[in-house]
Amino acid sequence: MDRWSSRAGFILATMGSAIGLGSVWKFPYEAGANGGGAFVLAYLAGLALIVVPLLLAELAIGRAGRSDAIGAMAQLARQFGRSPWWRIFACIGVIAGFLILSFYAVIGGWALSYAFDALRLLPMPLDASAAQAAFADFLHSPWRMLTFQSLFMAATAFVVAMGIESGIEAASRLLMPVLLVLVSALAVYALVTGDAGAALRFLFEVDPARFKPGAWLDAVGLGFFSIGVGLGAMITYAAYAGDDIHLGKVALITVAGDTLVSILAGLAIFPIVFQFGLDPASGPGLMFVTLPLAFAKMPAGPFIAIVFYALLFVSALVSAISLLELSVAPLIRMGFNRRHASLAAAGSCTLLGVPTILSFNLFPQTRFFERIDLLTSDFMLPLAGFGISIFAGWILPRQWLAEELGLRHSAANSLSFLLRYAVPALIMAVVVAGWLD
Repeated sequence: MDRWSSRAGFILATMGSAIGLGSVWKFPYEAGANGGGAFVLAYLAGLALIVVPLLLAELAIGRAGRSDAIGAMAQLARQFGRSPWWRIFACIGVIAGFLILSFYAVIGGWALSYAFDALRLLPMPLDASAAQAAFADFLHSPWRMLTFQSLFMAATAFVVAMGIESGIEAASRLLMPVLLVLVSALAVYALVTGDAGAALRFLFEVDPARFKPGAWLDAVGLGFFSIGVGLGAMITYAAYAGDDIHLGKVALITVAGDTLVSILAGLAIFPIVFQFGLDPASGPGLMFVTLPLAFAKMPAGPFIAIVFYALLFVSALVSAISLLELSVAPLIRMGFNRRHASLAAAGSCTLLGVPTILSFNLFPQTRFFERIDLLTSDFMLPLAGFGISIFAGWILPRQWLAEELGLRHSAANSLSFLLRYAVPALIMAVVVAGWLD
């Protein structure tokens, strides 16, 4: 089996898997739409209560099982005298990851298209109607969307086909420092040239009056969904980790890195938003409608746009790599070679993304994008996370889990309590709140 060549390579890969568009794209607009500072506190609570315990469980399952998510859960279930059918939760996670990648690649294609236009130094829209019209024109061009979605998937498949050390680890060593430099540079630039005071107050000042009822569950859910625990991607990545790597430290570094990038993304965006009187609660359009208006009015705006959309593309790519590996690893276990498995999974995913593309233009009545997003985020991913939590909390022995993760007795007890009770209860609360919304 392939292995990571070093602890640093493993950590960079897990950080890339965790960060993605959830941190750079979704976190800023969710924070903007839900009241800023209070939302950030609830988001951090979600990381502590759901994400870290589940991440620790997935890492332990993956390294001990030495297989993809499905194979690892079946192996450990047999080892501890339980039914291998516990792997059904990993199956749900793998299928969910494949479905998510099918529309995630479409959004990655948006970022790639905007980065391409920025590199060409095309004129940017000067008013809100022009910005909205430009984005609408792009969405109503299925061939353009398909072209950039295909390019995005081709880049993802190329990396995964090269293997763990030569492909995923090498790409992570290159792309993660690039991502961190880009988001840090944008944050510094925005704080210096934009309205830093308003942005800092917005992100870190806790004002209950601006915190919408039920938004705390949205924040807890964002922490769960943005890092991708429950899919089994971290199980797959941990299968390639050496026994000398302290998994507990890897989990904490991964979550800390994701949180840092999320905060930096907010600091890169909100000073510009407030400087130009834009709406911080403008939702997904914040990246593709609202910010282009600001770039058009800024000194060196075209060059800032290049950096920004390059950042979006890189963040999407590093996460997409882990989603594709999630589907490729079971195919390799079934006897496919890596290159054929990568091509098959990427090609199938690209075809599945076509209905998503068409739901934005030729067939909007299908609402395919909304339906597949709802299926994965409100049903499949929570169910997989719920099952993995129960499996780790009740099936895996507490002492075994502590030894695998390098935890002290008190920390192991806390982790066991969270996995048995808190994580399942919070996942169900988030799901029920989403259904009632």
